[in-house]
Order: sequence, then C-alpha cells, then structure tokens
Amino acid sequence: MLSEVLRNNLNLTGTKEGCNTGDCGACSVLLDGALVCACLVLAVEAQDRSIETIEGVAKDGKLHPIQQKLLEHAGLQCGICTPGIVIASRALLEKNPDPTESEVRYWLAGNLCRCTGYDKIIRAVMDAGATMRGE
Repeated sequence: MLSEVLRNNLNLTGTKEGCNTGDCGACSVLLDGALVCACLVLAVEAQDRSIETIEGVAKDGKLHPIQQKLLEHAGLQCGICTPGIVIASRALLEKNPDPTESEVRYWLAGNLCRCTGYDKIIRAVMDAGATMRGE
C-alpha cells in the first residue's frame, strides 16, 4: 500500500498508519490534489502522480496556519491523528477558505481522534481559515 511505501521506502514518518482499512484518516495524503487514505491506495496507482504528505505542509521552517492554530487551540495530543487532520484541513481551506462549522465537521468526519474531542480541532480549523483570509 502507498502508506507502507511512504514509511518504509521514503523514510517519511509523518503520515501515520492507523487502521489500515480507511476508517481513521491518520494516513491521509493528497494524491494529485485529491484527499485519499494512503492505506487504500496501491503503490502502483501512485506511480508518476503527485503525492503531498504532512512533511510538505510547513514551508521554509514556517508552520502552515492550520498547524499553528492546532498548537494555539491545543487541538492535538497524542499525535496519531494530527498529520491526517492537518492534510484534510488544509485541503478543505484551500477549496473553501470560509467554511461553516458544519462544513468543517463534515470534511473531517473521516478523521478519528480519541484524545481531543474534536471541539478544539474544529475551532483551530475555523481560526486558520480566518488567518488565511487575512482576518
């Protein structure tokens, strides 16, 4: 699976393999700009395609607004779900920079977090959207 190739062959440790059935979202990556669970993508399907992982979210040592806001809102704890939530949230905010709370909850419904209870994550995504809009 793509998640195994990313971890084992490319030494990318940010993307997590949680359930290996596509239910938890921990392995979320962007494949040609589409949000996918890497554990459900065969490695051969990713050949010659663009793959964006958590490792590429921060630029030039500066955190992406969603990463910064998750820190500020204490929206992360153990870290297993964090890479997938960051990738999914960034994908949402790039498509819709001003989502409603319902839209954020819907978009992140495939990402399981057992630590934070989601409220802090939702607030962080909403705040990151405002930052990205320049508010």
